[in-house]
Amino acid sequence: MIKLAAGSDLALENAMRTLLLLRHAKSSWEDPGLDDFDRPLAPRGRAAAPIMAAYLKKKKLRPDVVLCSSACRAVQTWELVSKVLGGDADVRYLRSLYLAPPSRLIGAVRRVPDAASRAMLIAHNPGMEHLAAVLSGTGSKRKALDKLYIKYPTAALAQIEFDVPSWNEVDRGAGRLTRLIWPKDLG
Repeated sequence: MIKLAAGSDLALENAMRTLLLLRHAKSSWEDPGLDDFDRPLAPRGRAAAPIMAAYLKKKKLRPDVVLCSSACRAVQTWELVSKVLGGDADVRYLRSLYLAPPSRLIGAVRRVPDAASRAMLIAHNPGMEHLAAVLSGTGSKRKALDKLYIKYPTAALAQIEFDVPSWNEVDRGAGRLTRLIWPKDLG
């Protein structure tokens, strides 16, 4: 939350918003009869999620709000991340994020309370990859953009910064992609 000094004429127009896009970790295809929505994490996914959480913790990127697809693999990803990350994020499980296109994902982000300066979205491809691409405007880091255009693997984390006073102003091209981390980058 942003606190202004008493008597300050500064408004929230200089507020920074950080959006963390965490694609769910690798899911299992072991049970071919299982509905896609109900697929759990694979062993590789259960290993990757805590690694990404340790990175988030090290970089002090604990979210205030988490918007998480209610699909089993996304929920399990958040459960593993939150065990390492700790904190008391406001977590919202949303069926609408399941296989959502970027427009629906942006709509969900725009409803994040403005008291939150950092939000995390845990969802699915191809929506997450496309969302990172459409939100990333001028000022994005070239190395992160290059990686984004190669692929957005499971458990990948993108960090996008917005200089906006309200989450409602998050829009296409308005952010700066500052990092894209793949699990294999961390070990």
